[in-house]
Amino acid sequence: MNNLDKQYQNLLQDLLDNGVKKKDRTGTGTLSVFGRQIRHSMKDGFPMLTTKKLHWNSIATELLWFLKGETNIKYLIDNGCNIWNGDAYKNYLKWAGNNPLIIEEFIEKIKSDSDFSSVYGELGPIYGKQWRDWEHVEALYLRRGTLKRSGKVIHIDQIQNLINGLKTDPDSRRLMVNAWNVGELDQMVLPPCHYGFQVYTRELSLEERRDWCKTHNLILEHFEAGLENEEDDMRASRVPTRAISLMWNQRSVDTFLGLPFNIASYGLLLKIIAKEVNMVPDELIGNLGVTHLYLNHIDQAKEQIGRTSFELPKVTIKDDYKFSSVSPHMMDTIKHEHIVLENYQSHPSIKAPLSN
Repeated sequence: MNNLDKQYQNLLQDLLDNGVKKKDRTGTGTLSVFGRQIRHSMKDGFPMLTTKKLHWNSIATELLWFLKGETNIKYLIDNGCNIWNGDAYKNYLKWAGNNPLIIEEFIEKIKSDSDFSSVYGELGPIYGKQWRDWEHVEALYLRRGTLKRSGKVIHIDQIQNLINGLKTDPDSRRLMVNAWNVGELDQMVLPPCHYGFQVYTRELSLEERRDWCKTHNLILEHFEAGLENEEDDMRASRVPTRAISLMWNQRSVDTFLGLPFNIASYGLLLKIIAKEVNMVPDELIGNLGVTHLYLNHIDQAKEQIGRTSFELPKVTIKDDYKFSSVSPHMMDTIKHEHIVLENYQSHPSIKAPLSN
């Protein structure tokens, strides 16, 4: 069942009906509402909108880029993802002088000139840096609240900590990752729009575990022989015992161009994390702050609202996908070939200008 497209179309209609007209930093202008939510059950299919075609390669590439801790657009460009080009180029123009490269020349130089790309392809300490290498200066609180700073810089891999937490204390209420580093916002080309996420796990019922076995064509030798033997077989076959949900928070939402990517990206992140900790993806939830529609996207939104949806696709992470047990960055080993999008049927894409 595809309820996701309907939720998204209702959100577009909400913006058209109730959106407040506002100016914005890009000069384009928006209609905006505040405080909306998207909820999707992963058992209904992978959360990829079907009422317009989405560029799957860009969605997967950007997420892998985040997970690698990368902040330079060269990786994205080399892998056919161009969604950050405008932000990098806008930043380049601040320093380019009187005869700047046009954007096409800029992209070619990023591809071919490593010295140039190391400077002008850099976006600052955005998502990947905060997810994988959050830095802070060690502070020790002594008696009577006296603060002493050691000067030692602490590096925190939030993704690694999240995985460790899920494996050792899956009921913890501290299973969170945050990209909103207030001390480094001024160094970023764009402060995080989706600024943090949290995961939640629950135990699966015996019936849910049986359903998982059926879905994965897993036949247990003692399936009908009673609970004790059945549980033993499930344990030996590594049948998941928990479901995992993910909720992300977003301060600013480009509803027409950005939100469909955000939904699919966090759906994929949930799949990857679930695979690593041997849990079943459960619910995906997006909390949306300033939810806006650019004024030059209104006709496109109306077109998409009028379309009927297809069944949602499926995403499989291959079983030969393994995290490195020795790498401090566990997510570094996942590649495009490990992630397979299946049965994605959609309406054609709808072109709309990107506001940077």
